[in-house]
Amino acid sequence: MENLQQNTKLAKLVITTSMLALLLLLLLHFLSPEFGPSWRMVSEYALGKHQWALTLFFLLWGVSSFSLALILWKEVTTKAGKIGVIFLFISGIGTALAAIFDVENSLHGLTAALGVPTLIVAALLISYNLRKKENWATDKKRLLLSAHSTWLSLVLMAVTMMLMISGFQKAGIEFSENSAPPESVPDGVIALGGYANRILIVTYILWLVIAARVYIKSRNKNLQYAS
Repeated sequence: MENLQQNTKLAKLVITTSMLALLLLLLLHFLSPEFGPSWRMVSEYALGKHQWALTLFFLLWGVSSFSLALILWKEVTTKAGKIGVIFLFISGIGTALAAIFDVENSLHGLTAALGVPTLIVAALLISYNLRKKENWATDKKRLLLSAHSTWLSLVLMAVTMMLMISGFQKAGIEFSENSAPPESVPDGVIALGGYANRILIVTYILWLVIAARVYIKSRNKNLQYAS
């Protein structure tokens, strides 16, 4: 019973830190409006005057991932599920490190490699394992839809980034890792990569929230049966 209560508190922490992270992301759009959301990446807010907000955003996101991994380790019952939880923990490491190694740091790419693809693997492996459990079954559609939205958002970001970079190059603007970001978007360039980047982040964090909420719901069912 005590472990259930502790895990329920952890699940509430996941929801709280996730929602605070999303609020900070929204706040950054008002604090640093010079970073056009249609084509500037979220990590580029580190170049502005309110880097603290971005740092806190990544830290809160990392805490959410770590906390959910701790909760789900004993919930999953297959090797694939366990691997999913490990990937979730790795994703949390990548996200937390992004708070330290910002976009100007040479290790920023490593944080993205640790944090972005691993969450997709985690969400899918964990969700497909938990959907078979009785207490999770009633919410399996919502959980699976949220899990699949993670890879769909990555595909969307990849496509929009390719279109945007291609447009910049056709306009004669270098758009590489070491080049300075352009000051504006030339006419004819389809600049939607920034929006896609934000959609990806929101879908990733919402999966954490949904998984935590379904966990709380499943624990409440257990407590009802026990009483």
